[in-house]
Amino acid sequence: MSCALDDPTLERHFKGHRDTITSVDFNCNMKQIATGSMDSCIMIWNLKPQMRAYRFVGHKDAVTSVQFSPSGHLVASASRDKTVRLWVPSVKGESTVFRAHTGTVRSVNFSSDGQSLVTASDDKTIKVWTVHRQKFLFSLSQHINWVRCAKFSPDGRLIVSASDDRTVKIWDKNSRECIYSFCEHGGYVNYADFHPSGTCIAAGSTDNTVKVWDIRTNKLLQHYQVHSAVVNSLSFHPSGNYLITASNDSTLKILDLVEGRLLYTLHGHQGPATCVAFSRTGDYFASGGSDEQVMVWRTNFDSADYGEVLRSQQKATSMEPRGSTSHVPTQVPESTELSHGRCSDRGPSTSQHSHTSQGSTAPSFSYQEQPQRAAPDGGVPAALASTLEHIVGQLDILTQVSTQ
Repeated sequence: MSCALDDPTLERHFKGHRDTITSVDFNCNMKQIATGSMDSCIMIWNLKPQMRAYRFVGHKDAVTSVQFSPSGHLVASASRDKTVRLWVPSVKGESTVFRAHTGTVRSVNFSSDGQSLVTASDDKTIKVWTVHRQKFLFSLSQHINWVRCAKFSPDGRLIVSASDDRTVKIWDKNSRECIYSFCEHGGYVNYADFHPSGTCIAAGSTDNTVKVWDIRTNKLLQHYQVHSAVVNSLSFHPSGNYLITASNDSTLKILDLVEGRLLYTLHGHQGPATCVAFSRTGDYFASGGSDEQVMVWRTNFDSADYGEVLRSQQKATSMEPRGSTSHVPTQVPESTELSHGRCSDRGPSTSQHSHTSQGSTAPSFSYQEQPQRAAPDGGVPAALASTLEHIVGQLDILTQVSTQ
């Protein structure tokens, strides 16, 4: 497959850390990127050319996680020194320290309203904090091994956690109870996060797999065996149509969640790719690795175009002659390998074409188990038409939110 304009491209790379990059996040204003590293420092990289980076020193040990607040005015960090810090991402680098964990803090995450923080730790607990009062609120304690990751749902009512006890748990923030435990992974679970719709979660594991569950039915929707080593991190595209993953096999993989297939394999890092994150709009994503490099990629995806494709497919199919057998065309792009943002000479691997999700090829996030009955007029099957409408509607909502 030749390089097309819609292939991801490597735009910039930054080097300044002195050890493995552990975490990366974009400011919502698209002017800054925050990274954490095993070198105990946080770096704030300015995306404008000729703007100097800030190095924040304060943690006494490796920084394991960083995230900008939704407003972009604060950066939270977690560390092996058992503390969480809140920083102002300016030249002064002032910070406030949060203490409550008794082990390494593995992850930190803001709620979507910026009012709360959730942290995960080797002390086997998840803790929730208030940002403005800078106060520890409560702990969630049912994991029986280190907790690697904890994230709020988009509406802030649920928390997902990933642990070395091989489970992914869903918690109700208000009742402080574990609602469900997913036990399908065969290794430690390094990372988990919510789909932008809040109805699904994805997790990556040391068993080299990525799994996607529907938390309304607690069913496994998709199972990807596309990496040849541990999966360290993942990030959903804001449209909800794509998932990107980072692995010790040194690659990033871009998955099409609607088709349930691998789209791209990106080669850029020398050694393990340790972290990856889409920007808030999805136009860019950034990755970090054990090579101490931070790479910024242009996504070149367009969720609005995808909505138009669905609409045109639905319209074209519904206009077929009465009585004809109708099918919604689902063209699956070839899997493409990219090296430093350009198509590699090795070409697509045939094994990558066979990685499909469990279940049908219909979009997996809605009405997956409903039978596809044909419409009375011989148009689109009713269930599939409903699914397409749901997906397009979701894209419209996401587009409206992102433009407000």
